[in-house]
Amino acid sequence: MATLQNSYEQQSFSVIHPLDDVREQKCSSEGLGRIRMTRPVRISLAVLRGYLVAMTLMLGYYVLDLAAVLHTIR
Repeated sequence: MATLQNSYEQQSFSVIHPLDDVREQKCSSEGLGRIRMTRPVRISLAVLRGYLVAMTLMLGYYVLDLAAVLHTIR
């Protein structure tokens, strides 16, 4: 018959708020140069840019419609 061994050691953790923590040195990006982008990355970024422009135009149209600006123009 197997014996069950229960050895539980209680651990304690201290929580430090990020504003009270010691500052760490940040990495510098000087001298890294430009990052090469592959063709699929360029295409996906162009699609994302187009999507953001379209959503901004749709939002602008919606806001102008709510403000009844478009009704006075027609």
